[in-house]
Amino acid sequence: MRNEFRKLFPPRPKTSHKGDFGRLLIVSGSTAYPGAPYLASLGALRAGAGLVSVGVPRSIYPVLARKSPEAMPYPLPETRGGALSLKSEKPIRELLKGKDVLALGPGLSRNTETQRLIRKIVESVRMPLVIDADGLNALEGKRGLLAKLGPDAVLTPHPGEARRLTERPVPEDDRGRMQWARIWTAQFRAVLVLKGRHTIVASRKQGVYVNRTGNPGMAKGGSGDILTGILAAFLGRKLEPFQAAKAAVYLHGLAADLALPEYGENSLLPTDVLKYLPQAFKKALARRGQI
Repeated sequence: MRNEFRKLFPPRPKTSHKGDFGRLLIVSGSTAYPGAPYLASLGALRAGAGLVSVGVPRSIYPVLARKSPEAMPYPLPETRGGALSLKSEKPIRELLKGKDVLALGPGLSRNTETQRLIRKIVESVRMPLVIDADGLNALEGKRGLLAKLGPDAVLTPHPGEARRLTERPVPEDDRGRMQWARIWTAQFRAVLVLKGRHTIVASRKQGVYVNRTGNPGMAKGGSGDILTGILAAFLGRKLEPFQAAKAAVYLHGLAADLALPEYGENSLLPTDVLKYLPQAFKKALARRGQI
């Protein structure tokens, strides 16, 4: 994957400006999960996105505004429980104007009103789309909606979410997981990122890729939020969805591997992986023997 990665990310032209590297909207967070939008937005920024807007429930807006000055947070209408309400639909659609990519799901909660909102957005959006976490939970039992998703959508379930989407358990071995992914992509057009040990990326037309970077220290809440941001950033840079997904899981795992000597598997945090994303980029883009 390393040689392929280098081809996907040539040096930036000297005349580059922020609009050249993607305008993203991340819809994320609730009072129960206020850290998710921070991790996703910083993952996108560290992965090279030019402009990152983040739609969050009104009550957690001040947290993100203080925590991440590089992202552009927007407060949205919320339910009494601090999750996005159906009243957020119109402002989200306004925020989507001029954007290149929508990332939807991290930390949104399983509030029934929020889940209805997610389905309304997913059904109508017409741009590259990353669906993760509670965005996936909103599609549980909605095979018709899943079937409407095109090849510019990328779904990033862990095995539990994948089982709920299809009502088929995911095998633990690599061979079984690859076969599961092939069956899934025979039914649906979206790109699948089946997370776990040796994350699998699958596409109906482009086959199956098994990622070999990463380690057990990544098995902590928040890791998937960062991957969502990285993937959205790569889609914003106009990479084809299957290639963007492969590059995202490779870089994410590589950053975790580089962080491992300092932090160890037990103490490694998602924020530690964020710190090592610049080193991962340097290593992935360097010629053999340089790093």
